[in-house]
Amino acid sequence: MDEKWFDEMESRIPRGKVRTRFAPSPTGYMHVGGVRTALYTWLIARKAGGTFILRIEDTDQGRFVEGATEIIYSSLRDAGLTWDEGPDVGGPVGPYIQTQRKDLYLPYAKRLVERGAAYYCFCEKTDDGSDFGGHDDPCRELDAAEVQRRLDAGCPWVIRQKIPSGGSTSFTDEIFGEISAPNDDLDDQVLIKGDGLPTYNFANVIDDHLMGITHVVRGTEYLSSTPKYNLLYRAFGWDVPKYIHCSPVMRDAQHKLSKRNGDPTYDDLLAAGYLREAIINYVALLGWSPGGEREIYSLSELVEAFDLKGLSKSPAIFDLAKLSWLNSEYIRAMSPEAFHAAALPYIEAAAPGMDSRLIASLLHQRCEKLTDIAGQIDFLAGLGRYDDELFVNKKSKSDRESSVEMLSAAIPAVENIDPWNADSVHDTLIGLAEKLEVKNAKLLWPVRIALSGRAVTPGGAVEICCLLGKDESLRRMRAALERLKGNA
Repeated sequence: MDEKWFDEMESRIPRGKVRTRFAPSPTGYMHVGGVRTALYTWLIARKAGGTFILRIEDTDQGRFVEGATEIIYSSLRDAGLTWDEGPDVGGPVGPYIQTQRKDLYLPYAKRLVERGAAYYCFCEKTDDGSDFGGHDDPCRELDAAEVQRRLDAGCPWVIRQKIPSGGSTSFTDEIFGEISAPNDDLDDQVLIKGDGLPTYNFANVIDDHLMGITHVVRGTEYLSSTPKYNLLYRAFGWDVPKYIHCSPVMRDAQHKLSKRNGDPTYDDLLAAGYLREAIINYVALLGWSPGGEREIYSLSELVEAFDLKGLSKSPAIFDLAKLSWLNSEYIRAMSPEAFHAAALPYIEAAAPGMDSRLIASLLHQRCEKLTDIAGQIDFLAGLGRYDDELFVNKKSKSDRESSVEMLSAAIPAVENIDPWNADSVHDTLIGLAEKLEVKNAKLLWPVRIALSGRAVTPGGAVEICCLLGKDESLRRMRAALERLKGNA
């Protein structure tokens, strides 16, 4: 390319405000660490009134997973992390999918060759699958005439970065401070592969520059590569962005989160009944602290509170119990209408045809996550075998004998209830307890056990009667009484 082409590319670079990018590879579902990187990147841009970019880095076609790009889009949208430029959003250059930009990278690699910062390598891979690296590549010192002869002859090639020998390369990270690496420890990484596509390590530098990226957020696994990136910036004469390397999210003190080990992805957490708002709130706190005791933040409140100074150098442990607690706080804070809407699919699956609003009102303060719903109300759809010992309860002074007495009195009273509604069921049962001269619990305990087969239920005997209806309530009470009599 002539100089005008490079000048034209430079003229298109947006400048003057904060620009961040989330640059995932389409290799599967969004794991928790990826969601955190996207969130921090988004928060930096939003707090500064800047631009958040989505860029799909798909140059490693061997790792490409069909459908993964769509999962990235849907996960980010679901989480509320909307992007300003990138796929399907208008922008000055987008959409940003690297394989669709492949013609950009080779001219920049060739410019590095011209400047002595890169070279053509014609070496074949060795038998064990490795190839030349370090500073020992025999092609590193080929003269220009020999390189041209091999290119003219059609010899396969890659382009490698030419790392300076001796000395060191330093960079500053916003979390870890200044880091320096000896140049002799850095390998001559491949920039352009044999298939003509750039490597991740090269494409992300070119794209970050051309997109005017001011802040680069990524994991600490890239700390060792950053000196090589800085040498590329230096060779081009470009400004270096601010680096924010985030410590890993761990399953425990020894193991990073991994889908291969069964650790949850963002979609897994949604499927497990966690609210997206709680997930994002919790992920924000994995390695970042706003200071103080407060732990619950909406997305807009995170924008206001987020500060790079709160990021930790230490790995963060993903604690599912803590997420469950946080999720329960979000559920309890929901309006009745919002909780009913969120719980409705779970209620309809576990108790089809029943009063979903009544069920939701009973469950609202009793759930840690939405998937708890089925286990709390499955008895409504069908009552399996349960232990008669449930009728024995010291607090209500109930035992099998007294339960027979209470059920024997309750059944005819319930048979005469008309109309069938919460007030009439309540008044009938409470009135019966008064007539029998017993405490309410002594009557209501065996009735509730007969209806549910559970010691713990969302709601009491009155609510369960209303949900089951008159006929089913009587059927269950009669069945319990007959069994108790038979086992006496």
